[in-house]
Amino acid sequence: MSNDIVISGYAAVTAAGIGVLPLLDVLHNGGDALSAVPADIPGGAGQRWGRALSFKIADYMPPLKARKLDRCSQFAVAASALALQDAGVVVADMPPERIGIILGCGFGGIANSVDFLSGYFKDGVNGLNPMLFPNVVSNAPASNASIEHGLKGPNVTLIQRFCSAEAAFMMACRCIQEGRADIMLTGGADDLTPQMITGFAATGQLRRYASSFGEGSGMLVLESAAHAARRGVVPRATLEHISTLGLLLKGSETEGFCRLLEGSEGCDLLSLSGTTALDPQLMQQLPDVPTLDIAPLIGRSLAMGGVAMAFLLASLPAGQQGLHLAASPEGPYYAIRFRGGASVQP
Repeated sequence: MSNDIVISGYAAVTAAGIGVLPLLDVLHNGGDALSAVPADIPGGAGQRWGRALSFKIADYMPPLKARKLDRCSQFAVAASALALQDAGVVVADMPPERIGIILGCGFGGIANSVDFLSGYFKDGVNGLNPMLFPNVVSNAPASNASIEHGLKGPNVTLIQRFCSAEAAFMMACRCIQEGRADIMLTGGADDLTPQMITGFAATGQLRRYASSFGEGSGMLVLESAAHAARRGVVPRATLEHISTLGLLLKGSETEGFCRLLEGSEGCDLLSLSGTTALDPQLMQQLPDVPTLDIAPLIGRSLAMGGVAMAFLLASLPAGQQGLHLAASPEGPYYAIRFRGGASVQP
């Protein structure tokens, strides 16, 4: 991966608030943004979750229009607007077919799916609500964000367990490298519902991988270094390298992790996402540098890597190297290296 892709903007909507600054405040002030799961939710007694309680979609689009979108799509629409604004991108001033979005998503649309199917189970075909159907699929958030902001470039949604946002990030980079787009929005979005807590409890996941689940969206604006230079934008960071591994063979974990982390010896700041912190073998291989782990602060989700990367970039001084790591219990694994600030101008 050559240094020809830069990050020109980012944004986040989380349990801590709107933007990355509230998350930085939580980190520096101690504590977290988690709240108690209501006791009347089956399986939720004594558990905590990261609800984005301060989020109001009316701040980003008309309420009547917003009613047609599921909550996950609302997160994606809002985070996309904030990220584009942060990057100084005015879509109306650019060819819309050169701006796309690739989003990681885990459970997007699940609340509407529950309502849609409940109508069918109760009243048969006559109980199906056609207004709910467009939002029952996980690609609804990316599609709704592209419609709302007029993006006509590549539009893809990826679901890859706890590495969904990282998979989306890598594909967005390829779109730029292959000349399919000049600017790509990428990251992740997920919402949180009572049914998820009940389901996690029923499958025995609520006290491990699904402990303290959260919701929200983290978006990054990627573009080629040449395109950013033509816009007169000073990048927030430069992408240096992406490494990824699939399922590790038993007995070869150390070799696999060494390959994953190759070239990261000079890392100044580390970011963890997914289930990285729950993997002792991987944690033993990491460099001894300051580490950011947002899961204890705002909760974990399948697509929280977008927020984690935005948080890393907001904390990364110019010239320093940041390493973002994401893992799922059975794989894959991602290692993404950034350099704070701009690369050498093309």
